Amino acid sequence: MKKFAAALFVLFAVGALGFVHAPKAQEAFAAAKDDFEKNCAVCHGSGGGGGDRAPALADNPDLRRLDASGIAAIIRRGMPGGMPSFTSLPQEQVTRIATWLKSMNDSALGNAPASQVVAGEAFFFGEGGCSGCHMVKGRGGSNGPDLSGIGARSTIKEINAWLDNPTGQMGKKTLGVCPFWAFCPDFSWAIADVALKDGGTLRGFLRGQTEHEAQVQTLDGKLHLLDASKYTSVTREKQSIMPVLKATADQRRDLLAYFSSLAGVEEGPLTTASATATQADIDQIMKPRRGDWPNYNGGYDGNRFSSLDQITTDNVKRLQPQFLFAPGGSGLEGTPIVVGDMMVVTGGTRVCALNARTGAPIWCVPRNNGVASTPKSASPPVGPNRGVAVLGTRVFYISDDAYLVCLNRLTGAVMWSVWLPEKGAKGKFYSSMAPMVVNDMIVAGIAGGDSPMRGFLAAYRPDSGTLAWRFNTIPKPGEMPLAKTWVGRALETGGGATWHTGSYDPETGTLYWAVGNPYPDTDPDERGGRNLYTNSVIALDARTGKFKWHFQFTPYDTHDWDATQSMVLVDAVWKGKPRKLLLSAQRSGIFYVIDRTNGAFLLAKPFVQKMTWAKGFEKDGTPILNEGNTPTHDGTVTCPGVRGATNWYAPSYDPQTRLFYVMAAEDCGIYRKSGKIFGPNPDPSNVGTRLVRALNIETGDMVWEKLLTGPQETNYTGVLTTAGGVLFHGETGGDFAAVDAKTGKTLWSFRANDSWRASPMTYMLDGKQYVAAMDSTNLISFALPD
Repeated sequence: MKKFAAALFVLFAVGALGFVHAPKAQEAFAAAKDDFEKNCAVCHGSGGGGGDRAPALADNPDLRRLDASGIAAIIRRGMPGGMPSFTSLPQEQVTRIATWLKSMNDSALGNAPASQVVAGEAFFFGEGGCSGCHMVKGRGGSNGPDLSGIGARSTIKEINAWLDNPTGQMGKKTLGVCPFWAFCPDFSWAIADVALKDGGTLRGFLRGQTEHEAQVQTLDGKLHLLDASKYTSVTREKQSIMPVLKATADQRRDLLAYFSSLAGVEEGPLTTASATATQADIDQIMKPRRGDWPNYNGGYDGNRFSSLDQITTDNVKRLQPQFLFAPGGSGLEGTPIVVGDMMVVTGGTRVCALNARTGAPIWCVPRNNGVASTPKSASPPVGPNRGVAVLGTRVFYISDDAYLVCLNRLTGAVMWSVWLPEKGAKGKFYSSMAPMVVNDMIVAGIAGGDSPMRGFLAAYRPDSGTLAWRFNTIPKPGEMPLAKTWVGRALETGGGATWHTGSYDPETGTLYWAVGNPYPDTDPDERGGRNLYTNSVIALDARTGKFKWHFQFTPYDTHDWDATQSMVLVDAVWKGKPRKLLLSAQRSGIFYVIDRTNGAFLLAKPFVQKMTWAKGFEKDGTPILNEGNTPTHDGTVTCPGVRGATNWYAPSYDPQTRLFYVMAAEDCGIYRKSGKIFGPNPDPSNVGTRLVRALNIETGDMVWEKLLTGPQETNYTGVLTTAGGVLFHGETGGDFAAVDAKTGKTLWSFRANDSWRASPMTYMLDGKQYVAAMDSTNLISFALPD
């Protein structure tokens, strides 16, 4: 059947070039159309012409980018939030339908002479002036659709129509970056004149408009998000700003050859870098204005404390929701980034730029790896994602399959995409973390430590995706003395993932990053020693990636207690002396205080009562183990459980109360030696509870706690504290709550009736403070009434 399908596809391709289909191919066409009418036409219309429930599949720009196997994969799997899966269809029918659909979706992609492609590229970026408005693979302007994939999405006939009559093509998505299930206004490149109430005017691209606001991108590349109260009229011009192509016959031929070579962004760094980030761009992130939230944890100290104080313990009860936005998917874990008046969020299937005042989308694009050829089946994201980083005109995120992707901040178009692991690396690599901007580099970590892999941390240049440095968290064989901390284990498969966003100290240029568990997780027979640098915090020179020091929280971990929690950097008086501290509540149930200048151990104390694996600590902080906690085939009960006494969700230190706040879990688990990863873990005889706890950082003692009612596994939210004396968090029962940071008393709550797995954040625009968080399915932003 596979050989027949492959041969059939060749026949269809030949037919598209003007030759006659063979009789067998015609028979296959007829059978495919019959299959389609029976299974697909009710939504997509007869012959794939489109219906009131689903788009047309004939001459579809999105299907042009896929081969027959990619289309077949969509039929099998369905589409997020729409088309159901067709797993019951026989493979023969799926292949037949997919091959027939591909025959109706030929694109402009071709094999033009290389000399014409080169000449066309030179014309595009030179005499033709096209790159003044359009971007291709990270190069060019942003005052028009990105054309990196124009050859795959369009036909030669359509491209000629755009070149000869751009006004007649206005509103069409053919040249854009927008798949039919993303958000792209059909008039996003129409020119409009906006009359402002203050007497001024704006002229630019009308990127979006509702009854209540307009989004205008002026010709200098600035985006203006206007409330309807700020303008009197918006008038769209009927003519396209794009001029008719003026070129010789040879220049047109070469330009079409260049366009026909563009299938999208290829994997790997750019060979010709786009404009570099300016110092002003870097300062906007590293020295943000008051009110921005430019990083996953807000600031670079890993501490979710904000100096904003408009919302206080006295007025928090007046908080009201301002907007709700569904970024797609469920089980959301992300934190929005806000710089200026633009918010960027990730969902289960999309990356979206929003108006931070209203939540109105500016653009949304698929949250995939951005690479044109990998995978051809356009596999959708399947896991959670915790957010993005921004720098200048770029947005960065990491795909599920471990690609660091750079988007244009104005358009959402892919500028470059690089695979994080080294070529030939062994392992099942993926990632869910938010990358981190550190000056002129993007730092990204990797997940997958519950399977055989070697963990690492890497930094990249934002303009091109070029690797700046890489640090391996597991030593290479012969790398002494680190290799001696591993006994009986192949180091290239030792674990040590780096899947949580780190912290940075600009005074010393030090990057602090947490490292995950060793592999195998719970089978001590396959490895011995301390297993460095697993379950540690590593301190690196942020500019070079050079190692400075480490502190290992849990040597020789056999319970999957990753150290991948936030590393909170605090300058505080500790034991009567000013100290530069690193605070961390660990998944193992221990609260640590470390001198961040050298990694010296200062304090360790359990912050949960259910902690059975350690009975004390050596002078250097090494845990003294209790006997009887090693996983066995029959199962060993140990506390805390495998999900930990806390996890990746955010803690917070409030310099006003001098308290450290953590979402804690009192829980135990049954640990079984399962060969590779942990087996079924919950202890049914010992139901866990979830609590918010406040700790004294000098003693580790608990000052107050708030017990949350309900199944503790439904709550993976972190905490946020503010200078207004308020702590925000999600509740196990489904509410979003504000408590007094001094006492833990609940002051306000909002009934969301959903689970919480994301940590809250806060920002300020136009003198108004907002607090935002994601429940399982929605982003909700709150503020005081005007």
